[in-house]
Amino acid sequence: MDDIAALAELLHETAEHHDPYEKASPPHHWWDWYAAYMVARQAGASSEDASERAGEYMATLV
Repeated sequence: MDDIAALAELLHETAEHHDPYEKASPPHHWWDWYAAYMVARQAGASSEDASERAGEYMATLV
């Protein structure tokens, strides 16, 4: 159950950090940004660094 709670918390954090990207970016698949953000956070990046990495990843998809 701890894993579920931790994942739910990370998903909530991810959603909060995705909001500014969502509002400032062209249409995209949210799950791509979420995956990049979550992988970065799980690797130890700060939330700010994870947001930046997710944005960089999204730029590679265009």
